[in-house]
Amino acid sequence: MSAQQSRSHGRTPSHLDPRLLRAFVTVAEDLHFTRAAARLYVAQQALSRDIRRLERELGAELFVRTTRQVTLTGDGERLLPYALRVLEAQDELLAAFTRGQRERPLLVDINSPGLISGRVLERARALAPGSELMARFESGLTGAAGEMLAGRLDASFGRFAGLDPVLRARLEQQPVRYEPMAVILPEDHHLAALDAVPLAALSGETVYAGAGNPRTLEWTDLARHLFEGRGIELAAPAPVAIGAEEFRRIMAKTRTPVLAVVDFPAMPETVLRPLVDPVPLSPVSLVWRKGLVHPGIDALRRAAVELAGEAAWLRRPEDGWIPAADALIMMSHR
Repeated sequence: MSAQQSRSHGRTPSHLDPRLLRAFVTVAEDLHFTRAAARLYVAQQALSRDIRRLERELGAELFVRTTRQVTLTGDGERLLPYALRVLEAQDELLAAFTRGQRERPLLVDINSPGLISGRVLERARALAPGSELMARFESGLTGAAGEMLAGRLDASFGRFAGLDPVLRARLEQQPVRYEPMAVILPEDHHLAALDAVPLAALSGETVYAGAGNPRTLEWTDLARHLFEGRGIELAAPAPVAIGAEEFRRIMAKTRTPVLAVVDFPAMPETVLRPLVDPVPLSPVSLVWRKGLVHPGIDALRRAAVELAGEAAWLRRPEDGWIPAADALIMMSHR
């Protein structure tokens, strides 16, 4: 069908893929399909298919191809200035949006003060002094994941394997640390006198691990894996304590040991004891939204690598315990 015949059918495309216009402009500039394909990093056959598709959608032949040369048709010459303006506008839009993304503050959830996530954030700020990295306190990766996907938060830390697969598919992660776990006990608890608490000593105990808190589902799931077969009961949901005073009040009322990590900040009238035999590990990853472009993310990733190397955060202890699914995720991104 000739170009004139195609146009006579009155076929008008409702949408043109900018990728096809870019292919057209590149061929028009080079008048050589092989060189244009090399510039676009595509196979020559793929480029030819894109040009034929654009010609079909416009109902016009854009190039005359012979064994010796490629030239623009009259319709190709008419299209070229319009295509250039469209691509220029697209490039300006993307540049403006990316620039805006790069200049805005990066919102980083560090869960709670005193954790290793705060150290990563502090190092990242030093690595990217021209960017603003602002701390947030969502207290749980499950809660933070929803905020990230809604665009109200940019990055967080926590157990990536504990997220729903639907959430994981829209997020990126980088392993940061195998963090040893601990237990918070009332000062007068019968295990408080120990320097470290063997897991077997918790048999018969009821331990709180965030049950009922929708923001920390990944942590409660980790506790279930850890307690299974060890005679440790998962404590029923309790009011979520915000702040040291509320934590002290709730703990004094329930007197329930609390599952934590070794870096958890000190709380009034309690003691923190590491767990041993084996050493249970909390797998911590830096997590961010797929497609996010910001110098602060680059700084966070670099900071995590530097700190992990300096303190051997990703060296898994020989007596360390971790669920198999977590081990696969942590190792697959090393």
